Amino acid sequence: MKRARIPQILPLALLASAAVWAAPTADQRSGAAPVAVSGMFSVTFNIEPVSSAVAGGLIECKAKIAPRLSAFENLSGDVAPVASAAGVASPVAAGPAGSSVNCSVEIPFAWLVNDRGNGIALSYEIDAVSGSGVAALRTQQPIGMAYPVAGGTANVNLHVRF
Repeated sequence: MKRARIPQILPLALLASAAVWAAPTADQRSGAAPVAVSGMFSVTFNIEPVSSAVAGGLIECKAKIAPRLSAFENLSGDVAPVASAAGVASPVAAGPAGSSVNCSVEIPFAWLVNDRGNGIALSYEIDAVSGSGVAALRTQQPIGMAYPVAGGTANVNLHVRF
């Protein structure tokens, strides 16, 4: 190669490599940039106490959401955004088992995702708290769900038995 062409090719090669390093937000596998998603998940737990240990106590509910990541994204070690909320229901009646109570939480979120189609993972914890501490505990993780329409609210109703 003639030495005269090297000065012409070198700036082009440097420009191309600089363009690759200057755009780290683009997903290099698909070429797509991250997408902003936002909205709210309104989660209502219908709690049916079937144990006498729960009677007379308070129900505390907690829920959190995070983007569901692909296997490749899980390997990257990046920290996924998480949104969470907590709520408290009225005391559980000290009567027959089966008198249910509701506990609701609203979880607003706004973050960037590589693929909106992956949806979110919902996890929750419900505690029945009596005078002596936690009498019963229920957890579930993760429940896959789709994102609501942009800026909208997804209403989620879950039935839980203690």
